[in-house]
Amino acid sequence: LYYYPLFESKIFIPQINGENTKLAFQEQFKPIINYYSNRGGISVFYNELRIKNISTEINADFFTLAKKMKDTITNMPMKYIGRSLSEYYYSIFQYQATRLFKNQTNQNTQWLINGCGSFTIPKEYFDAFKILGSFLAGTDSILFKWAEFSVNASGKKISTEKIISEIIKNPITDRDIAISKKLYKDILNNSGEVICVWSGKKITTYDIDHVIPFSIFKNNDMWNLLPSQSTINNKKRDKIPSTTTISKRKDIIVHYWELIHQKQQEKFLDEIQISLLGNHSKSNWQNTAFNQLLSTSKYLIETRGYEEWKI
Repeated sequence: LYYYPLFESKIFIPQINGENTKLAFQEQFKPIINYYSNRGGISVFYNELRIKNISTEINADFFTLAKKMKDTITNMPMKYIGRSLSEYYYSIFQYQATRLFKNQTNQNTQWLINGCGSFTIPKEYFDAFKILGSFLAGTDSILFKWAEFSVNASGKKISTEKIISEIIKNPITDRDIAISKKLYKDILNNSGEVICVWSGKKITTYDIDHVIPFSIFKNNDMWNLLPSQSTINNKKRDKIPSTTTISKRKDIIVHYWELIHQKQQEKFLDEIQISLLGNHSKSNWQNTAFNQLLSTSKYLIETRGYEEWKI
């Protein structure tokens, strides 16, 4: 998603010092960009990767790109980071490969996670990265440094403003609540009432609330979309529900998750594994996912400094 707009740009934006030097996976990106150029560009690409599946017409090319990027990352930066601290390769990132990465029809985010393997870092580094991350002004400061590097790599032939305008292009992601809205409408039709996730009151009109606000966490996963009274949703807005508030509402949150699981089992489990379960098993997913939701809330409030919301 970061490199797509750079490689799509009509001007050459160097990523390595040297005249017209290209990244290892730049050529493999061309067929993907060409394919989506008249189909909606990066936004359609993102939505297919995250929500649906990459078009079968481009499966072979996308697999080639993904494999090249995986190999580049694991054999280069992950291998050498930490060499100033240790004589060993992979001294910080420990990589665990997998044999599952194969070209197949259903290519999406879960396919990438299953196929590309995983890595671990020592807990002390993880804790330090979390703390240091809170001092950065979001990803914008990192992207600005990236733009400065690209300017220097071009011999200052391109302006910082021009590069930043390319780097910060994001896929268009809207608040997509259509599936969840239909689900709760069916509940309302069947039972005559829906329960507000935050107040516990029975309601006949409601908003679909992003538990973790969309403005902070652009996530339309079904586990993150729960029914709320309009007045409460308006008060909550872009605030993070406190761990106390979430804990008080555990039963109804898990109840809704189980309803969603019954109606959209495969989609729900794929989404919740990516966002909350991680490498944990999908068995007993309720407690694991809920505990991670609590951890996410605590991290966003205490470490990243987002405003807390209580009811």
